Amino acid sequence: MTIFIDGDACPVKSIIIDEGTEQHFQITIVTSISHFSTVQQPPNVNTIYVDNGAEAADYRIMQLVKKDDVLITQDYGLASLALAKGCIVLHHTGFQYTMDNIDQLLQSRYLSAMVRKSGKRTKGPKPFTKEDASNFRENFLVILSRQSNN
Repeated sequence: MTIFIDGDACPVKSIIIDEGTEQHFQITIVTSISHFSTVQQPPNVNTIYVDNGAEAADYRIMQLVKKDDVLITQDYGLASLALAKGCIVLHHTGFQYTMDNIDQLLQSRYLSAMVRKSGKRTKGPKPFTKEDASNFRENFLVILSRQSNN
């Protein structure tokens, strides 16, 4: 099992790397070349850089993920594709995407896009908080524990 991070706008990378490394999981960060970094990562962390195209990271992630891999993303579309492949998918605020909630999330995204297309404004995402980070860490550790026992 590998942990994949949709890395362009992921505020919990350090939590994933710290906890995943401590428990000896392989981690792959997929991010655009515009986020290039010379920061030295632990040996279990692989960074893959892709073009700046709108969906380049998503396409690369979908080429790489396999059943039972863990993916962290805030992208509902990518989450739905990864779920269809049998992946475990978490949002950076800690909630888990499932086959039971993904349709409603995609519908909500679509309706918001239609409102914006008509010229109206919609609320953006709430600011990321320490509570979100704590929720993520707690739920991520539960997932890692389950995967370790498989």
